[in-house]
Amino acid sequence: QVQLVESGGGLVQAGGSLTLSCAASGRTFSPYMMGWFRQAPGKEREFVAAISWSGSSAYYADSVKGRFTISRANAANTGYLQMNSLKPEDTAVYYCAAGPPSNRPALRNWYDYWGQGTQVTVSS
Repeated sequence: QVQLVESGGGLVQAGGSLTLSCAASGRTFSPYMMGWFRQAPGKEREFVAAISWSGSSAYYADSVKGRFTISRANAANTGYLQMNSLKPEDTAVYYCAAGPPSNRPALRNWYDYWGQGTQVTVSS
């Protein structure tokens, strides 16, 4: 089992930045692909970004490409999502997830472990 806890959410003005963290405990984090998803009120949970176990490959949704950066520090069992140039449409609960290596990282059902989420609100 892997337990995931997100932190770093909050309220920010449009154009601002936030960095989300995902702390893993339980089994070692390093063999797993890590993903970030988000869910806005009344919408489906959607893929944001994912990173391979080694950190050598990163994947992004088109809506965040160029603004968000995913990274991980396996020695610290922690993953990150740096979010810049935030827009009101980025407002959502952001979830960290971990799953086996995959060449389809946007598939929500691929991930075995999920955190409880952290709220990000971007004001206009």
